[in-house]
Amino acid sequence: MKFLHTGDLHIGKTVHDFSMLEDQKYVLSQIREIAVTEQADVVVIAGDVYDRSIPSADAVTLLDNFLTSLLAEGISVIMISGNHDSPERVAFADRILEKQGLYIAGGYDGVLRQVEFTDGRGKITFVCLPFIKPAAAGAKNSTEAVRGILKEWRDRGGMTAAGKEDRYVLVTHFFVTGEGGEAPQLSDSETTVNVGGIDNVPVSLFADFDYVALGHIHKAQQIGGSRAYYAGTPLQYSFSEVRQEKSVNLVSWDAQGKLLVERRRLVPLHGMRIIKGELEALLRPEVVAQADREDYIQAVLTDEIALIDPIGTLRGIYPNVMQLILDKNRKAASQMYETSLAVQRRSMAELFGEFYVMLKGEPLDERRSEIVQQTVEQLERENREKPGEVSGK
Repeated sequence: MKFLHTGDLHIGKTVHDFSMLEDQKYVLSQIREIAVTEQADVVVIAGDVYDRSIPSADAVTLLDNFLTSLLAEGISVIMISGNHDSPERVAFADRILEKQGLYIAGGYDGVLRQVEFTDGRGKITFVCLPFIKPAAAGAKNSTEAVRGILKEWRDRGGMTAAGKEDRYVLVTHFFVTGEGGEAPQLSDSETTVNVGGIDNVPVSLFADFDYVALGHIHKAQQIGGSRAYYAGTPLQYSFSEVRQEKSVNLVSWDAQGKLLVERRRLVPLHGMRIIKGELEALLRPEVVAQADREDYIQAVLTDEIALIDPIGTLRGIYPNVMQLILDKNRKAASQMYETSLAVQRRSMAELFGEFYVMLKGEPLDERRSEIVQQTVEQLERENREKPGEVSGK
């Protein structure tokens, strides 16, 4: 038994106003070829199928073509919804499609969907737990929701009748942390540190599964030393991911029942990279020739002088410049922030002294400095003694 694990396709996504549909079509074709070449029995898609809850017609068509191509090769597909998806739309006609080998878990309706396969060693059961908000499960947070759902599943017989060679694979879409609470590595394409306000789910809740196919985080990674893996996105969706090599996981078991997880690299239609320097230097032929000028580019310009239409000039050579950053503006913003912090660190007496110099053109003499210091100390003492009162009343 072999299966490919992927997820977070985000079909229909735009990055800095560039549509990624052609790039997604290109990489989905690669996933199909890998599945065929490796003779995979199943392709698992662990949520965030689309980038938005109401996908465009082009996005729906692309997914339809991808799934149809897999089914035509006799490869089954197991797909769940993620937090970006509309469960109802993802699960449309799921009962009819099941007969073709396409198994969809759009939303959680009180029962976890299970899909069973067999090989020479025994039964493999895929257990599908799509993304669900805690309130929808009658829970305070995601940990409580997932724990309760899995407990109910086990109480109803999940795993209890498992044979010695049977294996269970969980397919789910949450922000899963390691045994010690270690968070997975994130990138800028995730919405926040908590990835959309989702509570952490400890990997220990999945300890009895033979493999956990996770979706939600965009960097491929194993969670701690567990059997839980994020496959990551098939494409780079932010410039914080330029050093990430995208892949899918090929999962199988050897003759002794040992879990084997191998990564199969995905090659993008357009690379994503950052170039930095003065505008004139970046336009030199020897610099342009160092990489594919069709790549998606973030250009960081270090020129100190004013430039006329720099992004237009760059796009004359690099047609896919996604983002332009003027380094002098970034430095100025940083200096303003540092100055603000420095002001916060100064005492009230120091700030008044600077204000006096600005008005009078000369520093406070010793007598005035003492008066200012005494006044500040008196005000601070009064504030400590009457913390509930507002100054001036």
